[in-house]
Amino acid sequence: QVQLVESGGGLVQAGASLRLSCAASGRTFSPYAMGWFRQAPGKEREFVAGLTWNIGRTYYTDSVKGRCTIFRDITKNTVYLRMNALKPEDTAVYYCAAKSSAYNDISTSPAAYDYWGQGTQVTVSS
Repeated sequence: QVQLVESGGGLVQAGASLRLSCAASGRTFSPYAMGWFRQAPGKEREFVAGLTWNIGRTYYTDSVKGRCTIFRDITKNTVYLRMNALKPEDTAVYYCAAKSSAYNDISTSPAAYDYWGQGTQVTVSS
């Protein structure tokens, strides 16, 4: 079993930056891909960014391109999401997820991911 634990969320003003972390533990951790998703109140969970674990190839949703960077530290089994120039519309609970299968590559669908963290709240005030 794989456990994912997010941290780094908080309350910030618009324009600020945050770095979210997701530490993985459990038996041998070697996912195909890791993803960051977010869910705002009353909205569906949406894909933010993802990367392939071994190579580190990345993919971003259009709304965060140029403002967010996803990266990982394989030695620490940790994936990060650096977010700059935060906007009030970025307010959401942010989740990391692990995808075991290579099918559909870095999928934007939550259903493609096998393991999830508990989430970390990001609130951006205007």
